[in-house]
Amino acid sequence: MIPLKDNVRSGSFPFFNIVLILVNIAVFSVEIMQPSPQALEHFISKWALYPAPLLNNPWGNWSRVISSTFLHGGWVHLIGNMIYLWVFGDNIEDRVGHFRYLIFYLAVGSAAAMTQVMIFPASDVSMVGASGAIAGVMGAYFVLYPKAKVLTAIPMVIFLKVIEIPAVLYLGFWFIIQAFQGYGNLLSVASGARDLSGVAWWAHAGGFLSGVILIFIFRKSPTKRSYF
Repeated sequence: MIPLKDNVRSGSFPFFNIVLILVNIAVFSVEIMQPSPQALEHFISKWALYPAPLLNNPWGNWSRVISSTFLHGGWVHLIGNMIYLWVFGDNIEDRVGHFRYLIFYLAVGSAAAMTQVMIFPASDVSMVGASGAIAGVMGAYFVLYPKAKVLTAIPMVIFLKVIEIPAVLYLGFWFIIQAFQGYGNLLSVASGARDLSGVAWWAHAGGFLSGVILIFIFRKSPTKRSYF
């Protein structure tokens, strides 16, 4: 499911949400401008998060909890994440305030990363992407705007079907998928299989739950919200 827009009008200009999108794009531009595959691999290894090294030497790796959230594994990864951030982030920034939104974003992104780290502490697979932080934004949206509508494109083999879905259903279903996939991934790894999914499912689930919890600390007093 691809979110296209929601029907909640933001009461303020989403300054930091746009800044975060631009920073993600800028960092990805640096990635693709690396002169060789070896240089790209070195760049990723320098800024990505690796669970086992983090836990073995936390003082030398904590900055990667943040830096890894601005790296992406390809155009599809980047564009997909930025669409979600664009659709859901502006309203959360409006409700918590501009600078507090930046702190909230970094906090849920860190919580998301640490969820994955604590569930797979021995992993030496690199973690990259804004998905966990954006999942936190989506968790906050789930709490604040359950009655909103999300215009959604659903791939149907050779065409897209566009429908409106209540936010509580859209985001609830999204979270269930992440938790279900994460549980299956955990069972697979526990049985001795290698993690070949390439997706940090538990970072998504952990980010979402951290957003659900932390929004009660970060949100401002409720005010009226208008809808398109």
